[in-house]
Amino acid sequence: MINKVSRAEVRQKKHRRMRNHISGTAARPRLAVFRSNMHMYAQIIDDSCGKTLVSASTTQKDVKAELEKTNDVKAAAYLGTVIGKKAVEAGITEVVFDRGGFIYQGKIQALADAAREAGLVF
Repeated sequence: MINKVSRAEVRQKKHRRMRNHISGTAARPRLAVFRSNMHMYAQIIDDSCGKTLVSASTTQKDVKAELEKTNDVKAAAYLGTVIGKKAVEAGITEVVFDRGGFIYQGKIQALADAAREAGLVF
């Protein structure tokens, strides 16, 4: 009998492997992205002190009001611009991108491209 590992477990294992190499510092914090079936979440984290500096998600009222759907590529791109603008306002220009074990295409890529256009460098 074949035992297939769930996609969530595979993603979590990829993320754990990736986190061995990626960490956010005060000079260059980590932009962490999480994607669920209905929403997306992005946080800029300083791992040296364990604090979230800036966060945005599609569950926030001001973001949700601008979107038709909260789980498509357009929503991801809008979230990328929101997190990018908030980060620049907070004085953060360079980050390390943490895709959270998700493959870099579709929503994750749209969020990253929009964040770059908003002023983040990674």
